[in-house]
Amino acid sequence: MTIKLIKNRSDIGAGTRGSDLGIDAIEIAAINQNNDFFHRHLFVDVETHNETIYNKNNNNFAKRIEHVVEQCQRVSDAVKLTLEDGFFPIVLSGDHSSALGTISGIKAATPDKRLGVIWIDAHADLHSPFTSPSGNIHGMPLAAAIWEDNIDCKINEPGTTTEMHWGNMKKIGTATKKILPQDLIYFGLRDFESAEAHIIEKEKIKCYKVEELRFRGLEVCVKEAVEKLHQCDQIYISFDVDSMDCDHVSTGTGTPVPIGFFAEEIIRIFDNLLLSNKVVCIEFTEVNPLLDNKGNLMAETAFQVLDHIAQKI
Repeated sequence: MTIKLIKNRSDIGAGTRGSDLGIDAIEIAAINQNNDFFHRHLFVDVETHNETIYNKNNNNFAKRIEHVVEQCQRVSDAVKLTLEDGFFPIVLSGDHSSALGTISGIKAATPDKRLGVIWIDAHADLHSPFTSPSGNIHGMPLAAAIWEDNIDCKINEPGTTTEMHWGNMKKIGTATKKILPQDLIYFGLRDFESAEAHIIEKEKIKCYKVEELRFRGLEVCVKEAVEKLHQCDQIYISFDVDSMDCDHVSTGTGTPVPIGFFAEEIIRIFDNLLLSNKVVCIEFTEVNPLLDNKGNLMAETAFQVLDHIAQKI
């Protein structure tokens, strides 16, 4: 299948600036390796709203949510059109809030198909404006996708305007849940709050920790995950680079967490997931070259993974 790259240089959903430069950093990594990857593949640039970062923030519970909604809608439209045109979308994003747009675009293109999500990430991203301790929306995309406000763990009073934007965010693409909680599986999850743990426990969402994959065997765990999603018609893989070990790789991401995956393990996870023949979209996100303590190593590692899996699609 022919790949089409969707470049979304937006970081307005993050708490730290710089992930909007991640795509350029990945492209530089390719150039430095004399690899013409970005000349060989079709691409589309998604319009961004990054200038809104200079606007006064009037909402501490869902920062810049009205602009994140607009950005997710743009990503959703790009993904939907790419799928309808018969291409395989690989989304390259700044911060992880855009994943809600990607999921919404898949559902908009194929509303009658059941979607499974593999979330390769150190974080759960299951907060809502009612529970978020930071108000950063890159921690909320999955809650929006499963329509989970998590009122049981409410600590914030977002207000009428924010609740309206949050409702609009959940309705992007299709005015229904994008995925069922049982169709969500985590790989590498190790840094999350009690409100997110409440949802994971309530919905019995499967989480494969780094230690479990190494102890039981990576191929065994991935095969088990694919079998768990046997009722899903298609699978979306979201790869946040903070799922990787910040000491072994680098700190070039907004929220680095120790004891993560090595690049070789990420590649093996992708290889085994692609064997299912159900993967319809992949996303790379949260490369922040401004925070990299080893030059451009995080982007170089992300490109290593990207270049490998593109040859498998």
